[in-house]
Amino acid sequence: MKRIYEPYAYSHHPIERCFWRTSVEEPNFPRLERDHRCDVVIIGAGFTGLSAAYHLTRDGYSVALLDAQQPMFGATGRNGGFCCLGGGKASDNRLDRLFGKDERLLYRAAEKEAVTLVSQLFHDLKIEADVQSHGETALAHRPKDAKAFEDELPRIKENYGVDAILHAKEELVQLGFGGCFFGGMTIPIGFGLNPRKYASTVLEATKRQGAAIFGESPVLSVVKNKSGFELSTRQGTVRADKVIFATNGYSSEDLPRWLHSRFMPVQSSIIVTRQLTDEELSAQGWTSDQIAYDTRDLLHYFRLLPNKRFLFGMRGGLFATDEAQSAISKEIRQNFSTLFPKWREVEIEYEWSGLACLSRSQTPYVGKVPEMEGAFAGFAYHGNGVAMGSYSGALLSDLVQEKQPQTPYPATMRTVPPRFPFGRYRRHLMRPLYAYMAWSDK
Repeated sequence: MKRIYEPYAYSHHPIERCFWRTSVEEPNFPRLERDHRCDVVIIGAGFTGLSAAYHLTRDGYSVALLDAQQPMFGATGRNGGFCCLGGGKASDNRLDRLFGKDERLLYRAAEKEAVTLVSQLFHDLKIEADVQSHGETALAHRPKDAKAFEDELPRIKENYGVDAILHAKEELVQLGFGGCFFGGMTIPIGFGLNPRKYASTVLEATKRQGAAIFGESPVLSVVKNKSGFELSTRQGTVRADKVIFATNGYSSEDLPRWLHSRFMPVQSSIIVTRQLTDEELSAQGWTSDQIAYDTRDLLHYFRLLPNKRFLFGMRGGLFATDEAQSAISKEIRQNFSTLFPKWREVEIEYEWSGLACLSRSQTPYVGKVPEMEGAFAGFAYHGNGVAMGSYSGALLSDLVQEKQPQTPYPATMRTVPPRFPFGRYRRHLMRPLYAYMAWSDK
């Protein structure tokens, strides 16, 4: 496999101190050590692959699910647990210009439907995953951002059919949003969850429905022949009629070759504090269980967990080494202390990082792999993979079965994203972008 980050990014080091791992037993599926035949083979056992496998096996298809590590190893097992609107970064104006208003509204409907899909899975599978929050709250880090919220209200109503709620600066502490903020806005769609508990329940349901699941089985080659596909691992081969690539930010440049430079992995880091006392929560004025984020381009995202630990995450980081991680650890602690100064001395007990995935088109891609009949891919959720990855997996299940999707499948998600320039060195494009975003956030 040809990947663009240092080996550290794909090792276990970034998740050795991941809080979610304490709540769910680590999966331990066997390696593929023999030849296997199935209808559909899926590469990647994260939200996308798990959702696709679940929906396909539910419909009676035989499925093999392969992961280079173990299921949930990538972003699925280490994200912030925000099930919310998102999946892309394209603005309404950009979407209108490229696709037209109707397609923009269809894409926004897909964002909303993605959250609904996860809620439906919770109901159908009786998932217990520490759900909290009624929607998602944006908090202004500058006065002008609070003022801009007013202009967002009609846009949110048009896109999602709901009324967002504005919060004046004076109301924030009363609402439990104590921090260095100048106003807020809550969109009543979305919730927080334990992503490993959610994913592991879908994984077990998929296993019960007959999926063959293999861990520690990196795919070394994918060959298209007259009878379908032949995927080779170190010790076994899978033959299938169709294949789904569901590796997102942990994708390889050459599996398939078509993916080369069409995705941009970016790092995101998270810390979790020890349990906070009621006195400490009151001192800072943060008592809300809302999932929240600030208005920076290089955003921070945060929430008070059900056990009164506080989770805080941020984007950034271009290198995956011990030295780079040390620098990020220092920066995330400084940012945390700036936003929540009363917790400056609170111990950080958990810290980890992982790769989110961007596309040059600023929207997800879900569809066929061109010039590879029978192959499909879903990727680029722009840091919102809980909902959009799950939704994309369900869409891929429909596409593999040649069924007309019953949920929105907008042109934005069907359009092949162009390649980033500079090939394997493309992550360095983020250096000037990060610098500009940091400057504009001031």
